[in-house]
Amino acid sequence: MTAGAAPPSEADRVRLARLTVRYWLTKVVMSAVVRAYLRVRLDGRERLPEGAAIYCFNHLSWTDPFMLLATLPGRPRLFFFGPKEEDMASGGRNRLMTWTGTAIPYKPAKTDLREATRRVERILAGGGVVAIAGEGRIHALERDLLPLSEGPAYFALRAGVPVVPVAIHGSSWLRFGGRVTVTVGEPIPCEGRPNRAAVDALTERTWDALYAMVAGRPEVAEPGRFGRWLSQVFNDWPEGSRDAALAAEIAAPPVWHTRDDQS
Repeated sequence: MTAGAAPPSEADRVRLARLTVRYWLTKVVMSAVVRAYLRVRLDGRERLPEGAAIYCFNHLSWTDPFMLLATLPGRPRLFFFGPKEEDMASGGRNRLMTWTGTAIPYKPAKTDLREATRRVERILAGGGVVAIAGEGRIHALERDLLPLSEGPAYFALRAGVPVVPVAIHGSSWLRFGGRVTVTVGEPIPCEGRPNRAAVDALTERTWDALYAMVAGRPEVAEPGRFGRWLSQVFNDWPEGSRDAALAAEIAAPPVWHTRDDQS
């Protein structure tokens, strides 16, 4: 606790205790559910920092946060930056993430980014880790990586914590008994102020590291009817459908640049 800060009230302590119980309950249940349907594996656990960090992961499916909850260690405690939603009380996925207390949502118009940033900083200062889907959206091809937003680099530089590239393989289609692997890359240390040059340089290093981990990965075979439904039930495709997103992705090979630089 910072010098001069008021001690937490009884209500605050109760709320934090409830969130802690919900977090561990969610982690245990998600691990059991995911492992009952899929064969999941964590590679590179020894590369995870012991303390605060930003985890930047590729994004293939609505299930990716749950894959991370199911495979990554319980400590440091894991939080997710996002989703980008106007109302977190709408939709089963959003209500679940709100209930667990693992989400740091922000509005599409970004009118609440200051408060979201403060929450990220409090979590990192307390030794927690924040996982961010750096691409800001899902995409179709396992072997590709879309441009990254500046968020992971900016938060890491502000807090002076490393960025850890985390690659998820196999979640684009969810076939019963299919293999999903979560691979941890080498942490990228960061130093200096979060100015434009430093943020851009760290974002490029993160993209290069993460792309090297996903490039050349085999595509997952399309499953049966239930697997197709499960894979797509909560996916939000900006192009309107997976087929349209796939066509756009094939037409535009991956190249590094931040999303904010796109015209």
